[in-house]
Amino acid sequence: MSAIPESAKVGEHVVIERNVKIGENVVIGHQTTILEGTIIGDNVTIGCNCVLGIKPSVNQRMRKIQENSKELHILSGARIGHLVSIYAGSAIRENVFIGDHASIRENVSIGEESIIGRAAVVELNTNIGKNCTIQTNAYVTGDTTLEDNVFIGPCVSMSNDKYMGAEPYSLKGPYIKTGAKIGNNASLLPSITIGTNTIIGAGSVVTKSTGDNIVVAGNPANRLKK
Repeated sequence: MSAIPESAKVGEHVVIERNVKIGENVVIGHQTTILEGTIIGDNVTIGCNCVLGIKPSVNQRMRKIQENSKELHILSGARIGHLVSIYAGSAIRENVFIGDHASIRENVSIGEESIIGRAAVVELNTNIGKNCTIQTNAYVTGDTTLEDNVFIGPCVSMSNDKYMGAEPYSLKGPYIKTGAKIGNNASLLPSITIGTNTIIGAGSVVTKSTGDNIVVAGNPANRLKK
C-alpha cells in the first residue's frame, strides 16, 4: 500500500496502487486511478475519473517505445481536470494546468505554468517549455518541441511522418521557437521550424520552415509582413 498523508483529500472509489508517492494537501477526485510508480507533489489537484501513470503498449506495426523513466512525476501546484489520461515516463512540472479530457503520452515534459486545454492531445517524446498555452482540441504530434511562451490555438494539427507510413522515415514533429503563435485550425507538416515570435494565421497549412518575427498565412502558408 502507498502512504496517503492526512492532509490529502481522496474521493470515493479511488484506486491507488503500490509505490505511489503523494505529497501534502493533494486533492484526488472520485473514481480516479493512480497507477504504480506515480509521484505527486504537494498542493496538486486531480479531478474525477482520471487515469495517471499508464504503461504504454505497442503492436508489431508500431515503433518500439524508448522510455526515459518508468515514473510519472506531477510536481507541486499542478491542476488536472476530469477524465484526463497521463502515461508513465512523463513530467508535469510546477503549476501546470491540464483541462478535462486531455491525453498526455509517455516521455512528455510540460514546463512550469503551461496550460493544456480541454481535450488536447500531446503525443510521445514531446517537450513543452514554460508558460505555453495549448488550447482546446489541439493535436501536438510525437517528437515535437515547443520552446517557452508558445501559443497553440484551438484545433491546431501537427504531423511527424513525412511519408504517412509508406516508407521508412525518422519521425520528427515541428520545432516551435520561443514566443511563436499558431492560429486556430492551422496544420503544421513534419520537421518544420517555426521561428521566434512568428505568427501563423488561422487555417494555414505550413509546409516549410519560417523565419523569425514574421507573419505567415495561407495554403500553402507564405510570408505576409515583418
